[in-house]
Amino acid sequence: MSLEKELPNRVAMSQKLRIGLLFGGRSSEHIISLMSARSVLQAFDKDKYDIVPVGITKDGKWIGGDDPLRGLKNGENGDEAPEMLLLGAPHHQRALMQVSAGSSDKNLSLVDICQLDVVFPILHGPFGEDGAIQGLLELADIAYVGAGVVGSAVGMDKAIFKAVMRSADLPVLPYVLVNRSAFEQNASRVIAQVRSELTFPVFVKPCNLGSSVGISRVSDDDHLHTSLVEAARWDRRIVVEQGIDAREIEVSVLGNDDPEASIAGEVVPGREFYDYVSKYVSDDSELLIPAPISKTQMDRVRELSIAAFKAADCSGMARVDFLLDTVHGKLWLNELNTIPGFTGISMYPKLWEASGLSYSHLVDRLILLALERKDDRDKTEREYHLQ
Repeated sequence: MSLEKELPNRVAMSQKLRIGLLFGGRSSEHIISLMSARSVLQAFDKDKYDIVPVGITKDGKWIGGDDPLRGLKNGENGDEAPEMLLLGAPHHQRALMQVSAGSSDKNLSLVDICQLDVVFPILHGPFGEDGAIQGLLELADIAYVGAGVVGSAVGMDKAIFKAVMRSADLPVLPYVLVNRSAFEQNASRVIAQVRSELTFPVFVKPCNLGSSVGISRVSDDDHLHTSLVEAARWDRRIVVEQGIDAREIEVSVLGNDDPEASIAGEVVPGREFYDYVSKYVSDDSELLIPAPISKTQMDRVRELSIAAFKAADCSGMARVDFLLDTVHGKLWLNELNTIPGFTGISMYPKLWEASGLSYSHLVDRLILLALERKDDRDKTEREYHLQ
């Protein structure tokens, strides 16, 4: 597969595109976003793009300045950096504005910094990958990389994702959905429900979070209670999922209405499962590319990846994660990440590189797909006139 040769020439424009790169954010995956953003910044072709980096602090403030990435990496809260806003103004002006203070807080004004052609959000987890920022970008009427509001929300919420996959006749493991309020009111009833519907081991997961934060593998009642308490710290809804003896297989998907799937890779965790420490702290996990699976399994996992991408109404990019049952050989959809990790060692870009698409050309393709999706959105009528 030589995807680089198929790149359209639209990127090779006489005028550079101005790209707003958003990173940081309010989720527990803030630091992972900074790591991804640094890699993406290095991959941009400066002959094609002018990059406008915009950091989002942990308390939600948008900041610009000389190097907001360095500021957030050093743990700064952005008090000294200029505060920014993104506004959708009339006449199709997608303006990045700086908040300018007068002699008092009552004399605030907005200064037009620049017009953005495309926004590239590298925001992992809630408030960045769940449809929240995508809704803002839709209101601003600007092209942006990645899935829209619906696809982002479906990919983020593990329970909604499973329900949507089931409705599309795609394989997901049995699970129990727990509301935090129900667990707080009657923990024993929740534990009894889990025990009646699933068998140990199980995985307890916050519905709306990534990077394995708050996830536990549970083998008995006592640990089930403590794991539910931990997951409830991170979300008001919790998924308890049937555990199986499985290999972890991942596929990268790229495209809009006609997506393509990369070859599959396998994650061999150095710990009990591929948790936060395995992903970002220790170096004892292996990434096997391509995954050592049969051609039939490779074809099937790529087919399921595209089916899941379409069922969730995704666009741009997604990494689709599977569990391959080591006993029965069945593939189960585990989750879909609409803004996957984008560091130089992350699986999403590495799978595309192994499939014939380099990191820098992958960024080009994502920009093109964002513009393509915006063109398609603009075909939609917004006004209705009675005849």
